[in-house]
Formats: sequence, structure tokens, C-alpha cells
Amino acid sequence: MKGFAVVSRGIEEIASAEIQELINSKTKVEDFCVEFDFDNLEDLLILCYKAQSVDRILYLLGAFQFEDFNAEFEKFIQDLKLEKWMKAKKLRVECIREGKHSFNSAEVEGKSMKILSEKFGMKFDKNEFEIIFFVYIVNNKCYFGVDFAGFELNKRNYKIYTHASSIRGTIAYSLIRLSGFKENETLLDPFSRDGIIPIEAGFFATGFPVNYFRKDRFAFLKLKTGIDYEKFFQKEDKKFRKKTTKIFCFDHMFKYVDFAKKNAKIAGIDKQLNFSRVDVEWLDIKFTKESVDRIVVNLPSSKSKNLEKIYKEFFYQSEFILKKKGSIAVLAKNAELIKKHSAHNHFVVEKEAEIYSGEQKLDVMVLKKQ
Repeated sequence: MKGFAVVSRGIEEIASAEIQELINSKTKVEDFCVEFDFDNLEDLLILCYKAQSVDRILYLLGAFQFEDFNAEFEKFIQDLKLEKWMKAKKLRVECIREGKHSFNSAEVEGKSMKILSEKFGMKFDKNEFEIIFFVYIVNNKCYFGVDFAGFELNKRNYKIYTHASSIRGTIAYSLIRLSGFKENETLLDPFSRDGIIPIEAGFFATGFPVNYFRKDRFAFLKLKTGIDYEKFFQKEDKKFRKKTTKIFCFDHMFKYVDFAKKNAKIAGIDKQLNFSRVDVEWLDIKFTKESVDRIVVNLPSSKSKNLEKIYKEFFYQSEFILKKKGSIAVLAKNAELIKKHSAHNHFVVEKEAEIYSGEQKLDVMVLKKQ
């Protein structure tokens, strides 16, 4: 059987690695997505429940490349073997597109509904659906499948208290993985704001499901798969490693430390993290020399702040507290300043990457000591 993950541009390889880790699957990376093999429908449930890098998880029913979409789409749908999914009485169709096309997503949804209604006599209901068919179009390739989650997995329900510079959970997770972080290592975010990076690191380090408090929202609950969903959740929840991590969530303002604590509590991970109000110039008081494995951070970028001073102090402190084989993963909104002050404190750029939050391009740097 074939599965399909919709992901943000630039984090396809990270999502591929996560899928392999969670369900031991062979994967194939494409633009904006990852295809994978699976043997058991529970594998799709695991990804919906626990994957931190994905936007959607589909049971892939088929895919095709097109030149004239309107002419080829109907034949593609007509040829699909959908009978086993047609036990449902009501369905919903959703479409997302990446790239430029002569048609829009609403037109694709309408066309899909018309074809399926005529072929199977099903009714369409956006609110009382029993199954969601999902059409994903990337440039001239179309993927069609059953959406097992039913909502955008990149949106975190714990993000209640937010900062203007907050980032998506999937982006934070990508930074953590790019840093090379392992679950028993020490990780620091010294500009945590609303706590997104430490919270995502906490999920990863403990195995606590990122969607633990959204159990009742999954679309797969309406599918007749033969799986005992209650037992499935109980089994996965037992894998949670209840431990205090070495993940540190620091900020220079009490307000944002409080934001991070509240968000972490909503996420169910607050007791596993370490919170404190700390100015960046005091990091060498909080940590001994070469005691931190990873620093993962979205550095301040507002022009209203003295960025030269902040970056200079950050890299000075990082050189002292970071282990010789440690690393820094940073969103590089001020790449020249980062390169300038990191080099002055004996860091080199090991890797540069581009990841996207919607249409917004974000530059990422991974730095290591010389």
C-alpha cells in the first residue's frame, strides 16, 4: 500500500527521515511531498498522531502527470478502484495546489464531486462527512487519496499565547532535526519567546504525541478500518517517556517565559522542560563551559533592537557553553550579521538550507566550532 505526506517546501528530507523512524518505511521524496510504503493502516494513524514535520497524511489511491488537466482528470478518477471506500454515505473533497494553473482548487473540488456522485451516487457534506478525498496538485502532477487526519497537521493547538515572530511547529521541528539533536542531549533556546522550539524538542525527546489532545478530531475515526481506535491510542500513549529533559527554554522577558510555560502546559509537555528568565549575557553563569550539545534559535531580527550587540553577545556566549562537537541551528534572517559574529567567535557554517512557511522563504544555517 502507498501512503503520501504533504509537507512544506524545503523540509521534504526531514519528513522522509521522520516517517522512516516512526513506521520503518521506504520513502520517496518529491517536491512538497513524500511518498512511502506501508503494510498496516495503523502506520497512517501513527503518522497522523505523532509526526511533527507533515501537513497532511493520505492513503494514496493514485497519481498522474498531466498536460491538459481538465481533459485527463475525469478519466483518471473513473479508472481508480474506489469501491472499498464507498461504504460511506457522505463525503467531502478538498484540493490544494502548488504552482500556476489555468484552474483553481474550487473547480477541482466541484469536478471531483460531480464525477464521484455520478459514479457512486454519494452525497457531499462538508460538515457531516464520513470520508475525505484529497486532491493535491504540484505543478503538472496530481495526487489523489483519502485524508486520514482531516485537518492541517502543521497547525498546533497549543499555540495560544503567541509572539509576533512565532514560527510554525513544523519549522521549529525542522530546525531541531537539522541541528542533529538527540533525545538525551542538552538543547537550549535562549530567545524562546512563545516556546515553540523547546516544546517541539520536548515532543521529540519524550515521544509524547504532538496531537494527544486532538484525538477526537481525526477523520480516520469515521472510517471503517477494523482498527480499535481506543486501543490504538492507549498503545501509543504508553510509549511516552515521562522524564525531565535537558531542554532549556530561556527568554529575557518574564512575559514570554510565562507564554512559553502556558503553551507547554496546553501541549502537555511543561513538566518535561526547564524554563527561566535569563539575559543572553548570563548564559555562561547558567551553564558550565562546553556543556550544551545544541543551540536552536530564532534570533531577534527587528531593526528597532541593537542587533550588532545581541549577535555579538550571543556568539560569544555560545562559544563558551557549546561542546566542541555541538552545533547551532538558526533562522538566518540577518545572514551577514550571523556570519560576521559567528566567524569572530570561531564558528563555521556547516550547512545552509532554505525552508518555506507557506510562501515565505526562511534561510537556515547550521554552525559548528572550528
